[in-house]
Amino acid sequence: MAKAVAMLMFMALFVATMSSAESSGKLDCHPKLLSVCLPALIHGVAPTPGCCANLRAQQDCFCQYKRDPTFRSYLTGVNGQHTLKSCGLATSYVCLQRAV
Repeated sequence: MAKAVAMLMFMALFVATMSSAESSGKLDCHPKLLSVCLPALIHGVAPTPGCCANLRAQQDCFCQYKRDPTFRSYLTGVNGQHTLKSCGLATSYVCLQRAV
């Protein structure tokens, strides 16, 4: 039950963040696209090909997501690191502070 509530809250935050990012004209990052990765990011199951494709498409946004406390733990946690590695993506990024 708690995991289901956490997943619903995560989805709601995705939608809210996407709306605010679109209205502010920031980098074209759409965390909502990563919702296909929720089973891998939350439960540690193997990521689907769709998940990996969306992660690759969004990897320029990882630094922005890591600065956001809403999403940070999903990418930097054990399941996030495993998901990135399983998709053939680097598990560490040097995030330069830049205006976006």
